[in-house]
Amino acid sequence: MTEIYQLRYFLAVVETGSFTKAAERVYVTQPTLSAGIKKLEANLGTRLFDRSAKRVFLTENGTRFVERAKAVMHQLNLAESAMKNEDTPKLLRLGILMTIPSQSIRQILQPFGRQEAGLITELFEGTEQEILNRMDEGRIDLALTILRPGTKNNAISLYREAYSLAVASHHPLANAKSIDPTELANEPTIVRSRCEVLSETSRFFTDRNVRPRLVYRTAQDERALAMVAAGVGFTTLPDHYRAEGVTRVPMKGYDFEREIGFVFSEHHLSDEKSDLLKRFVDLTKSSLPDMAYEKITIGNLT
Repeated sequence: MTEIYQLRYFLAVVETGSFTKAAERVYVTQPTLSAGIKKLEANLGTRLFDRSAKRVFLTENGTRFVERAKAVMHQLNLAESAMKNEDTPKLLRLGILMTIPSQSIRQILQPFGRQEAGLITELFEGTEQEILNRMDEGRIDLALTILRPGTKNNAISLYREAYSLAVASHHPLANAKSIDPTELANEPTIVRSRCEVLSETSRFFTDRNVRPRLVYRTAQDERALAMVAAGVGFTTLPDHYRAEGVTRVPMKGYDFEREIGFVFSEHHLSDEKSDLLKRFVDLTKSSLPDMAYEKITIGNLT
């Protein structure tokens, strides 16, 4: 008989692409997670994953099982949410893209928390795909994340921002109005491993025969910014990232940008939850006066 914990293990591996990372996600050891996956495969009578030295891939049957597993977890999460809502009517389950600056998140959350007495906010921080997976499972109500063409019908845009260079303020290039990528050849660089345009940035430099020297890789954007300020190397970041000792400079031909906004669950929301989300969105927009936003009607959210 398939157990709920086995489905959680399975979906964690699907989200992270790694047994090690999945074990960290669900707070168990890797042998425990592996044993749970083996039991699940035995119960289903089929192999769900192909394992290689570096990655884990879904088999054909595993791919088909993903949506069924998500559907089961969605129903479970709806039931859990309904029980929580009986005791906590003001429950906001928010997914946050991990590459949004902490200052921006504070600017969004603080006013609403002060306004809504008794509000409980459950936060999940992850990559764009991890957040969408959680939304599919019914585990978050809305997400503060990147908007893509496929999500525009269920989204409200808050602002757009470009990507640019971040260099130490004492760096010789910090006073330039813009920097040619060839000026960065052999310069030490910091790689943000969760950057949404990481592969595009790599191709950008490769196409121009520019090969900066990798000196540091991190999944923490604030840590990357601190290392830039310390003079360890340069990096590229969305423009809203600011820090003392760091200067933001445009790079010629580096024209990437992103649109940030709220993505809503397609699943039915109660009237109480819809009203709560509407108040949250309205207050968020008024709290970001310096950021242009575009309003899109979402179901009964106006």
